[in-house]
Amino acid sequence: MLLGPLKIMFFLGTRAEAIKLAPIISAMRHRPETFKPVLIVSSTHSPLLQQALRFLRLQPDFDLQAPVMGDGGDLEALGNMMHNFNNVINAAQPDMMVVIGDTTITLAGSLCAFYHRLPLAHVEAGLRTHDKAHPFPDEMQRQLTDVLADLYFAPTQHAAHNLLQEHHQAEQVFVTGNPVVDSVRLNLRDDYRSPLLDSLPADHRLILLTMQRLENRGEPMERVFRTMRDIVETNPDVELLCPLYPADDVMSLADQVFTGCARVHVVSPMNLGEYLNTAARSYLLVTDSAGVVEEAPALHKPVLLLREKTERPEAIIAGCAQVVGTDPTTIQQAAFDLLHNKRSYKKMAAAPNPFGDGFAADRIINLISHYFTKK
Repeated sequence: MLLGPLKIMFFLGTRAEAIKLAPIISAMRHRPETFKPVLIVSSTHSPLLQQALRFLRLQPDFDLQAPVMGDGGDLEALGNMMHNFNNVINAAQPDMMVVIGDTTITLAGSLCAFYHRLPLAHVEAGLRTHDKAHPFPDEMQRQLTDVLADLYFAPTQHAAHNLLQEHHQAEQVFVTGNPVVDSVRLNLRDDYRSPLLDSLPADHRLILLTMQRLENRGEPMERVFRTMRDIVETNPDVELLCPLYPADDVMSLADQVFTGCARVHVVSPMNLGEYLNTAARSYLLVTDSAGVVEEAPALHKPVLLLREKTERPEAIIAGCAQVVGTDPTTIQQAAFDLLHNKRSYKKMAAAPNPFGDGFAADRIINLISHYFTKK
């Protein structure tokens, strides 16, 4: 039975988590008689997270500004987060905790929920590569979170099937869609314009390249950059846009590879609105980001995934994404086919969206309300 607004605590520390949780938090704020969301943000020293919080108008209730990563890497970060999260849980006294995905923050919040005997809801539950080393440590962190959870909000039927195969209770597993599609729906603008888009010739096609995963730094990134430059130079109507994280090694490599190529545009990271609206006006997306794989079908844009494995096989099965890794020949062949074979392009662009209809947040908050109504 519901007694006053439910205090629901959210944990996030990355740009992707902010983008995906924002629709749920916003939907709860529109129902103040039922919900009181409490937002815990860690790692706000990240400029990408700060940018996302500003754009999404997310004001943390508890802002753990101190860096959590030390020489001990993820293990030290996990311990520091659990210590800090324990303090804010004691202060806020939530009714439920909500985590998303597979980050170290997700696992830290899940373990704290368990030790405080609080119900735990996992958004984006059930994703699997079934290889604990790839991606590392993400795969095991999401599996451990699912061991601890009480409510599973699976983005797809495939993810729900994974959970049922692992003997999680069917009455706790719900297919909601992924709230990242909600973010796409809420932030696309028909009237969007930008100086870069306005400057491109009308008959040119834009490829949008994003690379952010640490395992792709160095040699893999150099292979991809050189391959993408070759694609631009051999296709005179193609422009390449690269929003890059301003790390010294990344920017140095971009300068080395792209200098002198007039149709390659290296820019600072875009906010969500800029990125989505630019992607919607692009021809092709090339990325190592799982979030982009989820966004692309809602934009009807083919995506080439710069990873060897994906925990989102639904996109591959649906035909809206293709895994190419960082091998130059594989990337070249896939890009050439999409640039020159209209049938191949239309097939990927028109593929059904396996990640939902853009109303996952409403389903999730209704399910949380129902969970407490039954108690």
